Amino acid sequence: MIVGAGSAMQTLSDAQVAGLLAEGLGPLALDGRRVLVIIPDATRTAPIPLLFHTLCATLASRVQRLDFLIALGTHPPMDEAAIDKLVGMPAPERVARFANVAVLNHAWDCPEELATLGTLPADELARRTGGLLARPTPVRVNRAIFNYDQLLLCGPVFPHEVAGFSGGAKYLFPGIAGPEIIDATHWLGALGTSIATIGVKDTAVRRVIHMAAGLVPVPMCCIALVLKGTALHGLYIGPHEQAWSAAADLSAQLNIVWKPRPFQRVLALAAPKYADLWTAAKAMYKTEPVVADGGEVIIYAPHISEVSYTHGQLIDRVGYHVRDYFVGQWERFGHLPGGVLAHSTHVKGHGSYDSATGVETPRITVTLATAIPEERCRRINLGYCDYRTLDPAAWAGREDDGLLLVEHAGEVLYRLGER
Repeated sequence: MIVGAGSAMQTLSDAQVAGLLAEGLGPLALDGRRVLVIIPDATRTAPIPLLFHTLCATLASRVQRLDFLIALGTHPPMDEAAIDKLVGMPAPERVARFANVAVLNHAWDCPEELATLGTLPADELARRTGGLLARPTPVRVNRAIFNYDQLLLCGPVFPHEVAGFSGGAKYLFPGIAGPEIIDATHWLGALGTSIATIGVKDTAVRRVIHMAAGLVPVPMCCIALVLKGTALHGLYIGPHEQAWSAAADLSAQLNIVWKPRPFQRVLALAAPKYADLWTAAKAMYKTEPVVADGGEVIIYAPHISEVSYTHGQLIDRVGYHVRDYFVGQWERFGHLPGGVLAHSTHVKGHGSYDSATGVETPRITVTLATAIPEERCRRINLGYCDYRTLDPAAWAGREDDGLLLVEHAGEVLYRLGER
């Protein structure tokens, strides 16, 4: 049973949000308990300040602890200034107003901060993924969850290149997970390909995420948000699978744009919240489905000068390639982190690789119009364009010419066909 409201036409007021949270969380036995709210970082559009203020005002006086854990996955930790902006309240004010509230970073690469929940067996993984993933996979998670009596998974639901739709238990895996399940699910998504996965509810990755969530021993409740741009259109509270499912249905209405024919070139203006290509590449994932064979996606992001603040050195070694390039040379690449290989294939897009000739044939060209130097772009097997030679305004209104301009690219999915 979920509590919620959502509409493609109307938005929710702050008062409605407060009322829904009170109704949805009311049945939970939280008085005197320890509550951990798991929230996204700044790479997701969400009214986290509103949620933070409302949850603190509603629960802080009732519970023993009300802490917030940022579901970073493998993203870099947020500093104090970034956390202040994320939750909409500076640290001194938080301490003064809510002495029992803290905001924490997840650390995926610190073994001492992780605990093993169990291992997903190979045969069950094979059954749920159609044979794509068939190896035992340890499930490790931030051990802080064991210090709490209740988890609240709180964040938005958008079309997603790895899981189909983000949100729900994805804030656990990969959000606060260890490297094994992160790598396994991301490579699983790459095997299925982004173009066939994104914007689909029932995916192999989502089934594995829900399988892993079944190992979590702490009671969970999900607060799933649906936005169009920055406007909040939906809020669903309840068991994570049901709340996420309702949110994904509304997200499919709000965050998928249908186009009747493909485009030869797409200029995708990556949203400013993406600090490196690792995150800004969503501008490509969300537009790849409407690019014609042989076409081009240009990721326009003059503010970006780094490939990945976490994985840059590995990506410099591996480069960007289509899935079959790795599958066809698994003896060369199988030892590398699945998350890095998956990112590589998602950015390069669909394509083929002939192991007899060593020829890789991407379906489309991906070009960077960023502050990343041309030499590095070429070295990692991506195209380069000097962003100063591009005028995004000149692309506006030219869809009949086969040119598509996408502003604030990264969360809205473009697909061919009709709704």
